[in-house]
Amino acid sequence: MTDLSQQDWFRTPALGRLFALLNADGGEVRVAGGAVRNGLLGLPVSDIDLATTLQPEEVIARAKAAGIKAVPTGIEHGTVTLVLDGKGYEVTTLRRDVETDGRRAQVAFGADWQEDAERRDLTINGLYAGQDGQVIDLVGGLADIETRTVRFIGDAEQRIAEDYLRVLRFFRFFAYYGHGRPDAAGLKACARAREKLKTLSAERVWSEMKKLLSARDPGRALLWMRQSGVLGEILPENGKMGHRRHSGADRG
Repeated sequence: MTDLSQQDWFRTPALGRLFALLNADGGEVRVAGGAVRNGLLGLPVSDIDLATTLQPEEVIARAKAAGIKAVPTGIEHGTVTLVLDGKGYEVTTLRRDVETDGRRAQVAFGADWQEDAERRDLTINGLYAGQDGQVIDLVGGLADIETRTVRFIGDAEQRIAEDYLRVLRFFRFFAYYGHGRPDAAGLKACARAREKLKTLSAERVWSEMKKLLSARDPGRALLWMRQSGVLGEILPENGKMGHRRHSGADRG
């Protein structure tokens, strides 16, 4: 299935109004990321994020002219939240990374959908849907949706170097959506980058771990995190406890 047009969340008047507003006069907007992924998987869709070729200031101007509340929630990164019927829709201008240090990125706004898709983290999160509900796949995400494969877009090590939190995101999305064994290239890249997790704030790490632990069955992901050395990097006592238990068993 590559057509989301008949799904209830896609047919809301509010989303239709945003499509009409931002697709007019040379603009283009698409649903991006998680809503498309969940729609394809038959899972509930709560947050609906949009990507657009319009600059943030133009999004705000169009919203105000239409009587829609616009909140510049992350305008330095191109994100404006439009509020309709009591629900917020994040609208983000297409971007490319200019510079990144593994913790934060400097971005430039653009109008290239391929470039925007390729800067995202995982193939299943790099899908778009146009106003007609047809899914647009520029990164091989549809095939990975079919097989429940959690895979980095392009070169795994490069994607991780752009933001080291993606190490944890790889395991978090595996916990929610993965099937079988984790993607080998992704797992290897996460293992190699595990020490870089120390450069991230404890708040970012804990926020990501809380999401992972909220999965229905986080056990498989935690097992692979431990085997790759990632879990011991963020919870160093984990390895020591395992060693003590093993030592105790030897003595017993």
